[in-house]
Parts: sequence; C-alpha cells; structure tokens
Amino acid sequence: MREELMLDGFADEGFADVWTPVAMSREVGREPYGLTVASERVVLFRDNQGRVQALHDRCPHRGVKLSLGKVGKDGCLECPFHGWRFDSSGACTHIPLNPMPEEKRQRFAATTFPVRERGGLIWLYTRPGAEAPDEPAVPPVMEQEGIHVWHYAETWNAHWTRAMENMLDSPHLPFVHRRTIGGPLWRRMKPDSKMEMEVHPSPTGFRTSWSLDGVASAAGLEWLRPNGMAMHVPIPNRIMRLHMYCVPVDATHTRMMLVSTRDFLKFQPLAAVLDRYNKRILREDQAVVESSDPIEAPPVSEERSVATDRATLAFRRWYLERKKRGPRAISVNEAPLAS
Repeated sequence: MREELMLDGFADEGFADVWTPVAMSREVGREPYGLTVASERVVLFRDNQGRVQALHDRCPHRGVKLSLGKVGKDGCLECPFHGWRFDSSGACTHIPLNPMPEEKRQRFAATTFPVRERGGLIWLYTRPGAEAPDEPAVPPVMEQEGIHVWHYAETWNAHWTRAMENMLDSPHLPFVHRRTIGGPLWRRMKPDSKMEMEVHPSPTGFRTSWSLDGVASAAGLEWLRPNGMAMHVPIPNRIMRLHMYCVPVDATHTRMMLVSTRDFLKFQPLAAVLDRYNKRILREDQAVVESSDPIEAPPVSEERSVATDRATLAFRRWYLERKKRGPRAISVNEAPLAS
C-alpha cells in the first residue's frame, strides 16, 4: 500500500504526525476494536502478551475491515474474508491455500501504526510506520500513585477544532456553566466587569490564566497540543484536574474523551457522584458546540473576536498554519506559541 494514501484524512484535519488518545484501555479486550480517526480506519487489538497493537483497518488483499476478524492464540489478527493473518508488526504470517516462503509474503503486509497504552488510554501516532519520533505527552497525574482516575467518552456532531476551542475558552464559563462550575464567576460579574486574559507558552502548547475586575482566578487551563486540555481546579491541599481530548472522527464528528483525576473522593458511592457531575459539565457544552457555523473553525478574519479570545485564537492560528503547511512540515518538537 502506498503510505501517502494513509495520510489524506490526517492531513485534511491538520492532524498528521501527532500523538492522540483514541480509546480507553477497557474498550480493547479480546476482540478487535475498530474505530475511525480523522476519517482513517484503525483497528486496535491485543497480542498474546496483552499488548495493544494498531493496524490500518483494511486488509491489503481485498480491503475489508480487519476489525471484523479475530485474534488467534498466537496474537495474530485474522482477516474475516480469506483468513490472512497479520502479526503486531503488520507482517503477513499466513495466507491459506497459498503456501509460499516468508520472504515472498513480505509484500502482503498490513499497515501498522505506533501505539502506546498509558494512563488508562490508548495513544496512537497518526502516521503509519513502526517507529514514532517521540513519546506521547501523558499528564503525570494520570499515572500517579494514590490518584483516582475516571475515564469517559462520547461522540459529538462537531468538528474537533470547534470542540477544542470551547475547551480552551474560559469566558463562556459564567454563561454555559452558570449552574455548575461557572456559578461563582457569574455571581461576581457586574454589567461593566472586565476579564483580562493571559496566554503563556509551554513545552506542550500553552497555559492560560485570567482575572475578573483585577482579581486573578486560581483556576487555569492548559492546552496539550494538539487536541488536549487540562483544567487545574483549585482546592487547598488537594489535587483535582480535568483532562479533555477532542479526537477527530471525521469532518463532522468528534470523540470527546474525558479523564478526571483527583486525590480525594476515591471510593464509591461518592466517587460516582462526582464523576456524574463531571459528565454533566461536559454535556452543558454540547448543544452550543454542535450549533457552530461553519462547522470547522474558520480563518480568524471570518469571525469577530475580542480580547478575551486570546487563547482560542492562539489555538486557531496554530491549527490553520499547520493545516496549510501539510504533514511533516512542522517539527514534532514544535516551538511554543508566542504570547
């Protein structure tokens, strides 16, 4: 298979050559797990040692979905159509009814993707090949001892850029989230209140902070390039961080992957109560984001923006520049955004 064909969907979404979570660990069991990332089909499966592997969900023989097949005791994925078998490297290990030496079977390999299992998530590198140039930037708190980690995912009818901008947008908190996390901000607001926004470059994207009428917020948002957000919830002597990953499925759908981390309320039933509350906060955003027109974040000049849009505009400029340049035009060690 020509590798460049595999890049079309990723490049079209400005999503080539990046690490992204695509599934929760618990979703990948004994059966192959098929999914779509930026319009490209991927199949995840566990080999005979329980390690997650990723292939293009397309058999090189007749193009059927490998995710409809099964994993054998040897850890190879078997195509459901003609029984071709592929190992974790994509190598074709057996073609029924067509005996041939191994060196000849090499031309029948499937396409593989780098994949890691970290923090209860499955991370995929969006370029085919056996090696990735770096490792995924997994927030340390997701793997920290003594931390309660809760994972949740659902799909929205939205482009990933609109969802990502929403997650980096603090001015919407007192309006969309007035009955939940935005309540304190709403109650402090006056008709002539002023919010001031700051954006600080970081190795993984940027951090944003804000103040209302000169009073700085103790909370903060962090962009985890390309499609992640971390919210630091200020609780004295406690750890609580909410992480959101906006994973493109296709041009009109985004998988919203929520990871809640904290060092308190770790046991049932109170843990379930707080986790449901976090799900409620997420869904407060859904109708607004899905109503965006155009569905994809447009060039900056096509919408009217103000000073409190600094964070979302910083992301948008990064996205539009990356999409314009195409895959591999930007180094994996990208320079931080200017403030």
